[in-house]
Amino acid sequence: MKHFYTMKSFLRYLLIIIPGTFIFFSCHSKAKEAESKETENLPENIVELNADQFKLAGVTYGAVENKNISTTLKVNGLITVSPKDLASVCAPLGGFVRKADFVQGSPVRKGQVLAVMENQGFIELQQNYLESRSKLEYAEGEFKRHKELYKDDVSSAKNFQEVTANYKSLKAGVTALAQKLSLIGIDASRLREDNITSTVPVISPISGYIKTVNINLGKFIGPEDVMFEIVNTSNLNIELTLFEKDITKVAIGQKLSFSLSNDAGPVYSAKITQAGKSIAADRTVKVYASVTESSNKILPGMFVNAMIETASSPVPALPSDAIIRFDDKDYIFVFERNKEEKGKPVTEFRMIEVKKGVTNNGYTEVILPEGFDSKTARVVIKGAYNLMAAKKNAGEMAC
Repeated sequence: MKHFYTMKSFLRYLLIIIPGTFIFFSCHSKAKEAESKETENLPENIVELNADQFKLAGVTYGAVENKNISTTLKVNGLITVSPKDLASVCAPLGGFVRKADFVQGSPVRKGQVLAVMENQGFIELQQNYLESRSKLEYAEGEFKRHKELYKDDVSSAKNFQEVTANYKSLKAGVTALAQKLSLIGIDASRLREDNITSTVPVISPISGYIKTVNINLGKFIGPEDVMFEIVNTSNLNIELTLFEKDITKVAIGQKLSFSLSNDAGPVYSAKITQAGKSIAADRTVKVYASVTESSNKILPGMFVNAMIETASSPVPALPSDAIIRFDDKDYIFVFERNKEEKGKPVTEFRMIEVKKGVTNNGYTEVILPEGFDSKTARVVIKGAYNLMAAKKNAGEMAC
């Protein structure tokens, strides 16, 4: 009997507990469902910031712009001078060196005496000139006299022709000897019987610096021997070697910057003045540029590393900081919309994949996806890194 009452009490207890438990789990399930409805599942390419996060992120909007972004072409080159600024000094008639004071690197002026040469042939040349000039003076007198006689029919035509031929022959000889004297630096018009010399000066044809010296006292120099090489460093050029595929990227007037290959210091500027019109056997082209600033560190023969600025047509571009790299792809953020969540303002941004082009002066070319409206899109140009941080750490920064 006691057992019967115990079982009856237990069953009554279950009837009370089970409905209560059902009601509890039912309410808990509904609460979960309501909570799930309030929490929005965001697409992978959407990032949200509340008002405080937006302020901290420092977001600034901008637009895609069309910009002329120049690219750079890396080439190697050699410092050179034009033919008019490089002189090889020789002694046209040769001789022995009797004076030589200059060494490599010495500055010289145009017309300055570089050396003094001595040669017995100089004496003979001056003697021949003076003798020929005396004969010419006599022959000129005879020519004038026979000319008058021929006019008066006193002298025969044959005699006049002989005198004329002799006069012209002597005149040509004197002119030729005067030119030879001029080659060795002797002014024939000032030559007299009492100032014949065995030595002549070697004169610098240009101003500049002595590049090479190939003489010493007492050395015999032949007409074909180069005594000095002089270079004018005030008009330096760069000889650049470009590959065939790059020749269309350069044009006369383009600017370039260069540095000396053995010097990591200053960067100098130059401007392209001439481009080759033929392709060499190794498929390269020579391009020449004039150095626009002088420096005593730049010398002919030095190798240089140059960067040529190549122009391009206007392309869509954004500030480089607006483009973010993520998972080996490039993205930009664009304003999507403003909304409210739980009565608080929230701003949505959309991640859009782009492809990067050339970069210059803080701007980068962007290749936008099809359908992107550049005119209306508000692109995040500052704060993009913070938006990417919100994307990576959605639990901390996103709503």
